[in-house]
Amino acid sequence: MTPGTSKVTVNRKAADRAASGHPWIFRSDVTSDGGAQPGSAVHVVDMRGRTLGTAHFSSTSNITLRLLSDRLEPLDRAFFESRIAASAAHRIRVVRDSDAFRMVFGEADRLPGLVIDRYADTAVVQTLSQGMDAQIEMIADILIETYGVRAVVARNDVAVRKHENLPLEKRLVRGEASGPARITMNGYRWHVDPLEGQKTGIFLDQRENYVAAANWARGRVLDCFTCTGGFGLHMARQCDSVELVDSSATALETARHNAAENSIPNAAFRQADVFDLLAGYSSARRSFETVVLDPPAFAKDRRSIEQALEGYREINRRALRLLSPGGILVTCSCSHHVSEQALLEVAARASLDAGRPLRVLERRFQALDHPILLTVPETQYLKCLIVQASN
Repeated sequence: MTPGTSKVTVNRKAADRAASGHPWIFRSDVTSDGGAQPGSAVHVVDMRGRTLGTAHFSSTSNITLRLLSDRLEPLDRAFFESRIAASAAHRIRVVRDSDAFRMVFGEADRLPGLVIDRYADTAVVQTLSQGMDAQIEMIADILIETYGVRAVVARNDVAVRKHENLPLEKRLVRGEASGPARITMNGYRWHVDPLEGQKTGIFLDQRENYVAAANWARGRVLDCFTCTGGFGLHMARQCDSVELVDSSATALETARHNAAENSIPNAAFRQADVFDLLAGYSSARRSFETVVLDPPAFAKDRRSIEQALEGYREINRRALRLLSPGGILVTCSCSHHVSEQALLEVAARASLDAGRPLRVLERRFQALDHPILLTVPETQYLKCLIVQASN
């Protein structure tokens, strides 16, 4: 650490949390901040002065400390180069048939507050804490100089930055970004807009689930909340027809472009509210052999869990009423606060409500480039169930 580094003292509860492998220390567990400055690297010690590690300090967030190391060390360029290299090496092992992937996944890669997505030769960075935001220029230099990236885009338009008193912004940090990037994923070609697309441009966490679900899909497909067409376009080549539904006209236009780019002729697109559309199709006695539900997060925090579970139950119930005998339902939740067990219970209750017994074919999570760290449950957020209705 550099001379003058602040020493932050925390209580026993925080020390136990750090010992359990979780990098967050909350404001209520900090007994002395030692005069730490916003976004600075600090030396974290317990009440007896024993070192717990090195952390980024936040002056405004309830998560006051994010531990990056369990020892005292400088958080300099060499540190970040080493951590990013380890993250990149893992992706080389687990990513197949894609030049788009999550290169750094925050806490799961021991870089809390940092997300890096790679889209061919463009890197999209999110810095979600004061400490990481202070390092964005250095991180961009590493990506340009070491990983062959030609452009680095900051997609810092996420609400969590408000807790850090950081501005919401989208900007080019390095290089040139001339319109959408072209990527390959699972042998398909996709257009991605790093500056204006969903999240950092496209949903990368479902990449492996697209392939798994397509292996089960058949007949007529209804892909709800399709966004840029991930599930539906993967299914189209082995199915009779695919109807892709989303409330966003912009997302559907990108999905249409992706269908054309991959010469998929049997895809139709509909802009609609999915809840209303499912109810209308049920009244009209429409049926499908495959239905996909990949909604946005219904539970943004713990207070909204019950309401979210009812939403998931209702949408699954409506989908099951459209499913033909022996049909396949792919149902997902990206709400961290909704556990896999909760989603299984939602599907079970919906199956009873609809009178459609379900057989579980696969239980899946986010793609392997979004690793799950066992001691940090927040890193496990995406659940995907592939189930089959009884004949």
